[in-house]
Amino acid sequence: MEKSLDFKPKFFSAIRHYNKQTFAADLMAGVIVGIVALPLAIAFGIASGVSPEKGIITAIVAGLMISLFGGSKVQIGGPTGAFIVIVAGIIQQYGMQGLTVATLMAGVFLILLGVLRLGTIIKYIPYPIVVGFTSGIAVTIFSTQIKDLLGMSIGHVPSDFVEKWLAYIYNIGNADLWSSVIGISSVAIIAAWPMLARYFHLSPLRSLPGSLVAIIVMTIAALLLKQYAGITTIETIGDRFSITAALPEATVPSLSWATIKSLVGPAVTIAVLGAIESLLSATVADGVIGDHHNSNTELIGQGIANIASPLFGGIPATGAIARTMTNINNGGRTPVAGVIHAAVLLVIFLFLMPLAQYIPMACLAGVLVVVAYGMSGWRSFLAMTRRNPKSDVTVLLLTFFLTIIFDLTVAIEFGLICACLLFMRRMAETTDVHAVLNEINLNDDADMERGNLEHLTIPEGVEVYEINGPYFFGAGNRFEDIMARYGSRRARVRIIRMRKVPFIDSTGLHNLENMCRMSQREGITIVLSGVNAKVDAVLRRNGFEQLLGAENITSHIDLALARARQLT
Repeated sequence: MEKSLDFKPKFFSAIRHYNKQTFAADLMAGVIVGIVALPLAIAFGIASGVSPEKGIITAIVAGLMISLFGGSKVQIGGPTGAFIVIVAGIIQQYGMQGLTVATLMAGVFLILLGVLRLGTIIKYIPYPIVVGFTSGIAVTIFSTQIKDLLGMSIGHVPSDFVEKWLAYIYNIGNADLWSSVIGISSVAIIAAWPMLARYFHLSPLRSLPGSLVAIIVMTIAALLLKQYAGITTIETIGDRFSITAALPEATVPSLSWATIKSLVGPAVTIAVLGAIESLLSATVADGVIGDHHNSNTELIGQGIANIASPLFGGIPATGAIARTMTNINNGGRTPVAGVIHAAVLLVIFLFLMPLAQYIPMACLAGVLVVVAYGMSGWRSFLAMTRRNPKSDVTVLLLTFFLTIIFDLTVAIEFGLICACLLFMRRMAETTDVHAVLNEINLNDDADMERGNLEHLTIPEGVEVYEINGPYFFGAGNRFEDIMARYGSRRARVRIIRMRKVPFIDSTGLHNLENMCRMSQREGITIVLSGVNAKVDAVLRRNGFEQLLGAENITSHIDLALARARQLT
């Protein structure tokens, strides 16, 4: 049945023909991805305004659900940088309870998107909008990390972008030297680690992420500075949070209609952003492994993950491109690798989580600065401003600045409206209406019988107009402009060639009917030519046979011209 539920998780099809070789590859990839995900989960959790363990719980619960129920073989899910801004904003305005409700609602919305088979539509959001708010998120993430990166003593950091940077400038003298060294050194280690591993032939360690290396090195450095140099100004996770290594019990938040209504906007933002990021990640993965993900199943899997995650105290999650590519590059080829990644994080959480209290906050800020740089896509951003049409550049810049100056909810709402408007404009531009003057060239005519190819002269008193493309909003106004320019009151017959009109909508029908009635009032007969069966059926259902007469709706141009000669 074509309209049956499109829910076919890749996990269950992948394990049907599973073998030891595939498991060995998935095991290695899952362990490595779990290690890669650890520092990012902690950093994303703290940056989002929650405790570090909530970031790891999100990676465990949501990562497991996405691998079990998603539509991609290699997708790795968890908290991502894209959600930092929106999550922090929701917590600031509605509290943790509000975030839990918004994430649950977003999960429901994602499931609905998948059930309604809208997975492919999400991917048609214009690229300038995606680049605009992704780059805007990157700049916002970077701006939120300056305080911790430099160890600045600021009681309250303003949420407004401009005010935040003014506060940084006013308080630059409060920056801590040793925290700054830790933060900047972390950025340097992450950036240089791949080159260092190659240069010193550290092949076994090349698969370790630079972020984990930076955390280990800088944590040890901070401990040594505190122990032997008496440096106590380097703030650590333990100074700001109390670390617990126990899995929380699932709890359902109390819901009220007023709360649900107030959180619809943030929930839609989470759902749309999660859908876009997960489907982009899955599409990129398809190109690498030569597979095709199921978009609708992926959205349902993402929805299940975002319902499960907040029940255990987690935050929103989606497919993560960096972790997915790490999975692929290390041999992962089935969702089992994602399940193993979640299991590795669970083991680390239960047995090693107390060690996280020694990680310097400046080091985590350095990790997020690198993440923001990777998200910024500044090369794509600059290339689009130089090469793309002005309309695309305008949308790109507006989305970018709306994300920075206001918030992601406003930017995504604007982006969705722009997507619709751009689509309507581009569709309208595909329809061409023009007047045919003097004679008709039939050499490329699809509505003529073969063997009659020639030039047909347009008789005196006959006007010919041709519509190429869908006849809908926009085309009608263009048709009126063309008629005003080329039309003549001395005309007796107007032939409208519709051989290249694949469909006509209600707006097109309304405009065509008005034009026919206006012409009849002027004593001009309308003859339609080359009407295909689909459009002809629509016209007849809407009374055009009675309006024009059946003899004035013809199948090709020579019949239309013959009818015009009879009338003149």
